[in-house]
Amino acid sequence: MTTSMSAVALLACVTWLLPGATAPALAQADVASAARAAPAEPEAPPTAERAAQDEEEDEIDSNLTEADFSIVTLPTTLQLPRFGFNFRLTHRFLANLRQGSFTDHLEDLFGLDNGAVIALELRFAPLDNLQVVVHRSSQDKTLQFSGQYDAIRQGRAWPVSISPIASIEGTNNFKGRGDTGGDDHGHDHAGGGGAHRSPALGAVVSRTLGDRLALYAVPMWVHDSARLPEGDRNTGFLGLGGRARLSRNVFVVAEVSPRIGGYAPGSPGYAFGIERRAGGHMFLLTFTNSVGTTFGQVSQGGFPDTLYMGFNLGRKFY
Repeated sequence: MTTSMSAVALLACVTWLLPGATAPALAQADVASAARAAPAEPEAPPTAERAAQDEEEDEIDSNLTEADFSIVTLPTTLQLPRFGFNFRLTHRFLANLRQGSFTDHLEDLFGLDNGAVIALELRFAPLDNLQVVVHRSSQDKTLQFSGQYDAIRQGRAWPVSISPIASIEGTNNFKGRGDTGGDDHGHDHAGGGGAHRSPALGAVVSRTLGDRLALYAVPMWVHDSARLPEGDRNTGFLGLGGRARLSRNVFVVAEVSPRIGGYAPGSPGYAFGIERRAGGHMFLLTFTNSVGTTFGQVSQGGFPDTLYMGFNLGRKFY
């Protein structure tokens, strides 16, 4: 047996020494071990691949701060993936927190006993970079249809993101006739002359600073923002807002919408709040001087010496 094993070993050595022969198993194992032990030189990715990686990193950092599709009422430039959905529910309780004592508000649960203006919103992306939105508010039974195109994304090529917006809203469930009668808080889209429709055009411009802060400018023009006996009135406003990330899932938000031209009753609408993210859910506790949530309602401004408590509840489906 020993002789046979020696012969086999000898034959293997001779074979290895022949021209064009391969190393025996042990030698091959040593070579393989040495190859594994030697550090491999990293290969530099191609320029196009590096640019794509940089853009992806920029988008990831942006999404840490740009956490939702709205600040409080104003829209953001957060992208919705193709065939993705987002649902949003808003409540604006009708108790004015700037009137009465703390005890009075506590007895009414800070407005929960005083009714609320409620809105439902469904957002869908039928194509890449395109969002269609249906928003229904109980204020004047307003129904708003809008579209948003995410045309430009912040990155190495552009310092900001830009998303044009077009919308149209109609009171009385978009029927365009009938008398809604306004509400108890001074908003009267119908102006005593029946329901009407208000188209709007504008854009969202955003800039994220690292992964902590996102800033927004939302210039909007609203046609027929209020129908008065003198005729139709148009309004231009410039929404300004921001979202700051305090921790990975906690944010503070604020916005204001001063009118820059046309019909401008009341005071500029403003809102602020604190927000919490839990997976695909977003919860925002809000304080505003207006109960409006559509572009036409925002163009009508807010009320002086008024503060309403409310909340936004959102859920992403993608």
